[in-house]
Amino acid sequence: MDMKMSINQKIRKYSNGNLIDTTDNIVTEFPITIFVNNVEFATMVCTPTHFKEMVVGFLASEGVIRFYREVESISIDDAAGYAYVKLYAEVTTNQQYYSKRFIGSCCGKSRQFYFQNDVKTSKTSMSKQTLTPSQCISLMKEMQESSIVFQETGGVHNAALCTPEKMIICRSDIGRHNALDKLYGYSILNDIPVRDKIIVFSGRISSEVLVKASKIGVGIVLSKSAPTDLAIKLADDLNITAVGFIRGTSFNVYSHPERIIER
Repeated sequence: MDMKMSINQKIRKYSNGNLIDTTDNIVTEFPITIFVNNVEFATMVCTPTHFKEMVVGFLASEGVIRFYREVESISIDDAAGYAYVKLYAEVTTNQQYYSKRFIGSCCGKSRQFYFQNDVKTSKTSMSKQTLTPSQCISLMKEMQESSIVFQETGGVHNAALCTPEKMIICRSDIGRHNALDKLYGYSILNDIPVRDKIIVFSGRISSEVLVKASKIGVGIVLSKSAPTDLAIKLADDLNITAVGFIRGTSFNVYSHPERIIER
């Protein structure tokens, strides 16, 4: 069972020239260690909610699984902070393989600074989905208004999986990767095709966020914040439309602008 995403904390606040005793909502931070076939695989620090989605999404993004049918069982011990995953197949895990930096090219393109596992699991988008400017703005507004935890604490990243017309699901986490893994896990657990979907994200589009979106398989990423230069290069190479600074009634399209059209 998921735990509380925030707690009420006594604080002393300085405001308008005065120090006062009051309370504040503080986002919860919780470590969870994942075991795959009884072997310790990774420890993640996260917001303690939607554990199963996060674990499934993380394993899929790391190339350990592709479909949920590859999983024999998942058992999560909330109190101790452990997730036990049993797969039907044996898995050889090499932490150096997952964490070693790899500088090189892939498919003849300039995909630099990948980790080795990112080269294996990143996907060039084949999405033909398009959005209107008003849909970009509307989806961002819907995601922001849906995140109660962010409104209470200001301490989480928000990510949503959407169609052009509406938000399907929104997830929040202290870790931006965790929020995206929860979306990926949700789509796998519910057998939702993602090629024609959109990711809406509250944080900046870094190269790591862009790679995570490519692993999920979407063709459009909408963000309230800015992209990095490497993220734009990767978006160009991976055929992903990156849209940033969606604020009010304006935004910037940084890659593959052909997907943002007036109808």
